[in-house]
Amino acid sequence: MPQGYRRRYKKKSKIKGLLKFLLILGIAVFALKIIPGKIMEVKDKHEFKPVQKSTKKIYISPEGIHSSYAILVDLEDKNILMEKNADEKVYPASMTKIMTAIVAIENLPNTNVKVELSPSVFQNLSGSDASVAGFLQGEKVKAIDLLYGALLPSGAECCIGLADYIAGSEETFVDMMNKKAEKLGLDNTHFVNTTGLHDQNHFTTVKDIASLLSYALENETFREIFTSSSHSTSSTNKHPDGITFKSNMFKELGEQTIKEGKILGGKTGYTDEAGLCLASLAESDGKEYILVTAGAEGNHKTEQYNIIDAVTVYNSLENN
Repeated sequence: MPQGYRRRYKKKSKIKGLLKFLLILGIAVFALKIIPGKIMEVKDKHEFKPVQKSTKKIYISPEGIHSSYAILVDLEDKNILMEKNADEKVYPASMTKIMTAIVAIENLPNTNVKVELSPSVFQNLSGSDASVAGFLQGEKVKAIDLLYGALLPSGAECCIGLADYIAGSEETFVDMMNKKAEKLGLDNTHFVNTTGLHDQNHFTTVKDIASLLSYALENETFREIFTSSSHSTSSTNKHPDGITFKSNMFKELGEQTIKEGKILGGKTGYTDEAGLCLASLAESDGKEYILVTAGAEGNHKTEQYNIIDAVTVYNSLENN
């Protein structure tokens, strides 16, 4: 082979090798961008920060509310406008169902699929003081109606029914909830059940619940349910005319209003250990805010201090 030809051949081989290397490198970079979940752990945490610049100020001291734990967040810029023991451990009671609902929504094949509520769904509910939506054993219910039933009247049978359908058991579904909490960066949260019934190992913080709610509200289905005051279900084999239920929060709110806006939705909660709780969304002067409170005194038969706190705090928002 002539010497000049050999030099050209070697040069072409080097160029081909370089091009091959660049191609492989490009594919690797593309994979990192397109499928980061398969390459590295990615967290979707909604970081909150102390208030810096905001069009609103709050004119109330954290000590001026009934709840022992609270956090108020500007939903747009994630500024914390007020907090009270926001990083301390609390029992979430039925605020748990926010996580139950968003995990269910993200894992259902579609929300119109029918779910049969087996007898096992109801086994541990009798005598547990768990609230129910009114569905019966053997009832075949659309998933969307179970989601409304979980968030509006706080139906425990809806949560367990969805868990059984999606994961095969409540225990396996709770594992999914805890994995979601980890992915969202809810480092001070751990779930034991889908309903919020008390357990020493079932805990969170109001800051974690605010972060969870901020995430969940980005889902259109969740937001639509969370901000509904009532819902009528489709016909079922046990309720041919369906069931109509109302949001517990809107029932307790009654005619109370906030100036320059309104409370858009919320999830109440109560156990003896958790006290009265509320995770709510409100609009004031064109901006949205999340308020999460826990540990207010009282029960279902007393003044609803969680609702009173929400009205008080939202009414304390003023323009700079």
